[in-house]
Amino acid sequence: MHAQLAVKTIQDALRPAPPTCGQCPAYDLNLCRAASEAVWASPNGTPLKIQQAEHSAPARRTICREQDLHDTVPIICNGWAASIIMLSDGSRQILSFLLPGDIVSTALLFEPRPHCLLEAITDVRYRTFRRTELREILFSNPELLDRLSRSWIEEKARDDQLIVDLGRRTADERIARLILGLVERLTKREMVHGDPLEFEFPLRQHHIADATGLTPVHVSKVLSEFRRSGLIKISERSLTILDPIGFRRIANMR
Repeated sequence: MHAQLAVKTIQDALRPAPPTCGQCPAYDLNLCRAASEAVWASPNGTPLKIQQAEHSAPARRTICREQDLHDTVPIICNGWAASIIMLSDGSRQILSFLLPGDIVSTALLFEPRPHCLLEAITDVRYRTFRRTELREILFSNPELLDRLSRSWIEEKARDDQLIVDLGRRTADERIARLILGLVERLTKREMVHGDPLEFEFPLRQHHIADATGLTPVHVSKVLSEFRRSGLIKISERSLTILDPIGFRRIANMR
């Protein structure tokens, strides 16, 4: 028994410490940091800080399910996740990919049930805040409310764009726009490097298919054509845009 405890102690000591908030790629722009540092006064005048907890989920694990009851609001700290609608035939539509700093859903600030499933794409670390406390802080702090408003506007813009992409754009346009949209968001987090642009890309063909309303076979053909045309390069865990101007032209983006 003592030997087992000693081994566990050594393993814990050798295990890398979890990243701190200061190491978060979205440290300066996310709601998580601002809420963590916010302080407000209790009825008796005592300074209070919001209750929060850290969690982790391995890749491909469901973090929360549609219609589950929650009294907390999750925010992604590290890793990639996806918000998903499951259909009765077993197929699914990915609504958005969640990156570090993203609130899982702004709707969870106002109601206890999410309207979609949340799944980890990579290993994910996330932080949860009590809904009532987070809402109280947000609506008593103009700076935090402004951050929330920007987050909601960006979420709404992505939702609107998804409708247009699925309804009116070609397969080439859908996939190119998805990648460029991720590049824009990753750039804000300083997660895009070099020239040509290279960034972590853990998505597989089935993720792209579920996000663009295509089949994995169709996605494979489009990506292969992008590679043959010298637009992009995809490795095991990264993607490089070799011809940004040409790729934006394919995406029909200015």
